[in-house]
Order: sequence, then structure tokens, then C-alpha cells
Amino acid sequence: MSHLFKIIMISTVSLNAFFMVLWTDYKTRYKLFRLFEVSELIFVSIYSSEFCMKLYVDPIDYWKDGYNVLDVVIIITVFIPYGLRKFKGKHYPYLNIADGIQSLRILKLITYSRGIRTLITAVGQTVYTVASVIILLFVLMYIFAILGFYLFGVPDGGDMNNWGNLAVAFFTLFSLATVDGWTDLQHQLDARNFTLSRTFTIVFILLASFIFLSMFVGVMIIHTEDSIKKFERELMVERHMTLMEEKQVILKRQQEEVSRLMQRRKNVDYKSFSELVENFKKTLRHTDPMVLDDFGTSLPFIDVYLTTLDNQDTTICKLQELYYEIVHVLNLMLEDLPQKKQSHSSENVDEK
Repeated sequence: MSHLFKIIMISTVSLNAFFMVLWTDYKTRYKLFRLFEVSELIFVSIYSSEFCMKLYVDPIDYWKDGYNVLDVVIIITVFIPYGLRKFKGKHYPYLNIADGIQSLRILKLITYSRGIRTLITAVGQTVYTVASVIILLFVLMYIFAILGFYLFGVPDGGDMNNWGNLAVAFFTLFSLATVDGWTDLQHQLDARNFTLSRTFTIVFILLASFIFLSMFVGVMIIHTEDSIKKFERELMVERHMTLMEEKQVILKRQQEEVSRLMQRRKNVDYKSFSELVENFKKTLRHTDPMVLDDFGTSLPFIDVYLTTLDNQDTTICKLQELYYEIVHVLNLMLEDLPQKKQSHSSENVDEK
């Protein structure tokens, strides 16, 4: 389950796939034949060792995982060519098929890639829906195959190569459904002056290609999007769990440090509490992550923040009212000041 082991296995499978590509070139196979033989032994040994280690660690639950069963099937296919060469000889006619299925080794990457497993899960969820679409398409092709056989497959002047029997008619309709070479098929029908051929071709292509195949693609896209969203939710949950575990480890270590310092405080006389705090700060690590997961979007924080803003607005409002009152008082004082000066001057004149 370690990350290093996964990297080693992914590199091994990728290198094996690259060597199999080189093996398909006869000149390269001739020049590097000894290297290919040695590398094949190494790859088979690594695959076998991986299987034995996983089976040793969990011999019962190992068989409950479908991807582990896939690995076992791949390992069996790896040993098939060796068995055929041993018991049937190098000139066994089906030996090429056994060598060809060695390309299944690249499927071992599925075990170590969560993204690929997500897509496979999406494909698996669409089995029943896709099967229904395929059955409807088969029914449609059956109807048009019978109709095409009786319209264009008549012995006298009919297109026997494309509509001569039901099997050939099905193959022709498959070509029309994929819109592959349908113009050539239509030219052959036009050459025999079939009046309904164009209507037949257009209606079938509209139904089979534009409706049923689009429906098939739409079903695949919908289930793939659902699987990707589920995969993203799982990643978020795993990330949250990892952060919580790190937080618990940090809090536990800090609690142990505080307990140890408090115990030392009983045994050693500190001059002040600040000295105890300074000693605790020395135990903190700069590499410790600060777990503030969604702090700024938590409901308690938003409540406190909005309450603080309200209090701040109220304080500003009161300060403005106070300033207005001060300005008003000063204005009244300035208005009264000339009158006092005049009264004071008139009193002086009277005294004189």
C-alpha cells in the first residue's frame, strides 16, 4: 500500500509495455534479443512476487477485490506461452494468439490508478441502460433488415451482395448506422433504380445514427460525470480526514508538552508565568501545519464577524452624533462671544 511500491509497479508495467512495442519490430527484436529475454524474466518475476506478497498479507480478502482477480488472470496469461512452448513446441499454431494476449499486461495499471477505476465504474454502471439501447437498436436493425431484404434483395435485379440474405443485410445496416461508406451503398441502389432506396437510407440513418448512437453517448457521459463527482467527493473526505488526523497528532503532542511543562513547574520554580510560556514556545515546530479548514466560512465565525461589524457601525454612528453636538456647542459659543464683548464694552463706557 506504500506510495513507493505503487511507483515501482507503475514504472515496471509501463517499461514492459514499451518493450512489447519494441518487440513488434523484427530488426529491433533481432538486435536486442538477449535484452528482451532477460527483461521478460525480470518482469515475470516482479509480477509473481507482487502476487505472492499481496496473497501473503491478505489471503482471504485478496480474492474479494475484482481488480486483484484481474491481476491473477493477467498472471495466468503471462505463463500460457511458456506452457505452450514447453508442451506443444515452438511451432504450435495457436502460439501467436498466446503471445498476442500478452498485451493485457498493461491492464495492471488499473489497480494503481484511481482515475481509471472511476471510469471503469462508470462504464459498469451503464451496463443495463446501454444494454437496453443496444436491444432497441437491434430491434430497429431487424425491422429494416427484413424490409431491405424484401425491397432490395430480390433475385431478379436486386443487390445480392448487400441485401441478399439477413446476415448480409445486418452488416449493411451496421455500415449505414456508423455512416461509413453509406454513399457507395446508395449509389449501388440508385444504379438498380429502386425508388424507395433513398427514403429507406435517410430514415434509417436518422433513427440509428442520430438518435440511438447519440442516446448511447449521452448515457455514457451522464454516468461518467456522476462517477467523477463521486470520486471528487471521496477525495475531499480523505483530505478532510487527513487534516483531522494531523490536527489530532499536533494537539496531542502539544498537550503532552504542556503537561510536561506543568509537571516541571511543580518541581522547578519559574520566576514568572511568561517564562513558562517561553519554554512552551520552544517546543513548537515551524513545520507544524495550522489546521484552519473552512475557518473563514464557518457559521460561528460569520456570526461573530457580522456582530462586530454591527457594533462598529453603532460606535461610528454615536461618534458622529457626538461630533455634531460638539460642533453645535462650539457654534453657539462663537455666536455668544461677540454679544458678550459688546456688553462688556458698553459697561466700560458707562463707568467712564
